[in-house]
Amino acid sequence: MNSTNKREKNLNRIAIALSIAIPLIVVVLFQVKIEGLNFSFLPPIYAGINLFTAIVLVSAVIAIKNGDRKAHENLMKVAIGLSTAFLLLYVLYHISTDHTEFGGENWVKPIYFTLLFTHIGLSVAIVPMVLFTLIRALLGKFSLHKKLAKITFPIWLYVAISGVIVYLMIRPYYVQ
Repeated sequence: MNSTNKREKNLNRIAIALSIAIPLIVVVLFQVKIEGLNFSFLPPIYAGINLFTAIVLVSAVIAIKNGDRKAHENLMKVAIGLSTAFLLLYVLYHISTDHTEFGGENWVKPIYFTLLFTHIGLSVAIVPMVLFTLIRALLGKFSLHKKLAKITFPIWLYVAISGVIVYLMIRPYYVQ
């Protein structure tokens, strides 16, 4: 096995491990409540991070369509960093704060829960998608990277935007 194939195999193993570990760790941490911590101020911050992630993702696509590979690469690094920051802040909030019930009624309730469940499900699915798309870029396999990115981008964008909408819909029900 040559060094490129070995590197790809190792990176794929890391991506698979992270794709399994991250959701499991989040589920486990959601069972933890740490008294004395107050991170109740975080939801508007991580919603803002989601909004900024969406803007960065769109900017990255525009950059690559304009042929600016370096700007695209840098913007994608920012998007990955923002998504990582979101996840950390989201977990901090949930280990320190009681669950907030959605109080909307009538036609709003099914819309909220549809957005919430698709957001959560796709946020789990996007982890391996981003990692495998990134790996193809790191390996210089740009045709495969592009093919994966055409699927990854709209889903990641949906996760970012739906996160903002879910926050705006539940915001009136937060207990301060």
